[in-house]
Amino acid sequence: MSFYKAIIRPVLFQLNPEAAHHLTVEACRVAGVIPGIPSLSKAVLSRHDPMLQTEVAGLQLDNPIGLAAGWDKSGRAIRMLGGLGFGFTEIGSISARSSRGNPKPRLFRIPQEQAILVNYGLPNDGAEIVRNRLAKRPPGQCLGVNIVKTNDGPQAPECTAEEILADYERSVSLLQHQASYLMLNLSCPNAHAGKNFFDQPGNISELLQRLEPLGIVCPIFLKIPPLDDPLSHELILAECEAFDFVRGFCFNLPSGKPDSLHFKGDVNSYGNLPGAVAGRPVASLINRCISGMYSQMDPSRYAIIGAGGVFTAEDAYEKIRLGASLVQLYTAMIYEGPGIVGRICCGLSELLRRDGFQHISEAVGTAHRSN
Repeated sequence: MSFYKAIIRPVLFQLNPEAAHHLTVEACRVAGVIPGIPSLSKAVLSRHDPMLQTEVAGLQLDNPIGLAAGWDKSGRAIRMLGGLGFGFTEIGSISARSSRGNPKPRLFRIPQEQAILVNYGLPNDGAEIVRNRLAKRPPGQCLGVNIVKTNDGPQAPECTAEEILADYERSVSLLQHQASYLMLNLSCPNAHAGKNFFDQPGNISELLQRLEPLGIVCPIFLKIPPLDDPLSHELILAECEAFDFVRGFCFNLPSGKPDSLHFKGDVNSYGNLPGAVAGRPVASLINRCISGMYSQMDPSRYAIIGAGGVFTAEDAYEKIRLGASLVQLYTAMIYEGPGIVGRICCGLSELLRRDGFQHISEAVGTAHRSN
């Protein structure tokens, strides 16, 4: 058993989930400003293997394992996160204006399912403050910034199309020069009631057209709903076709109620709690989405970042073989701790050698070629 699972996790799990999350982020922030700590941590936790080094959308990465958005919501702990062995880190979601998010409680653990319920509602410090914070970060770290429309709360009047587009435009304008890539979150499952603006045909291309005059300087990925029907993927690809700066996709959490995901355990204790499920229960749905999108897209132009239910090297490898070039984790950090990154990297190297691959890029999408 790891030190984290034996000592640290039991202490954190005595706290309510959001307090534990805040404490962990703050500890990373403090550790990150102590000279030598991030580099020492990186030396201990990183696993260097040329087989895992990869280039995606022009980004040079030491390995394909990243930290998903949601863990460091406003870029407070990026110095230390760079020392945990990830190939890349994504912060956010960040909106044009600061947001307090949804009322508390808004984070719940479901340990028996290796899952959490997330109902944060996108609290963050706002694009301008985050931009100034990122301007002070050390060079060399691959950092993604997840951008979303400002959540003004459930009592706020419904936004017009112009207000939504302007919100994204301001955030992209402020943050694109401080990011290695941008992830446009078009489908947050716990911030908008009713039909999502970007579900409507033409609105994705309208946003991209709005961003084009900004002179996009970094790759842009789109975080889209976890729909596994071919028509949905076809429509999204058609809307992106004219915009070369769009380089790939990531699937968001499903917005359905927890009991719709067929948990193995008793749903009565958490079936009525608000929030979107993250962790093991969403893995199969996300995997179907990855497979479906990969089978329709041009892999020489687009890449998929696979996130959802990644706890082991086998989990990551399955997503890679289905079509993901990169893989992110979040919930595994809560249950397994930072050592999970190195274990996954070591396991991936073993799986690649077992299957006769010389490099991680050779494994991407091979599940389709073997059919």
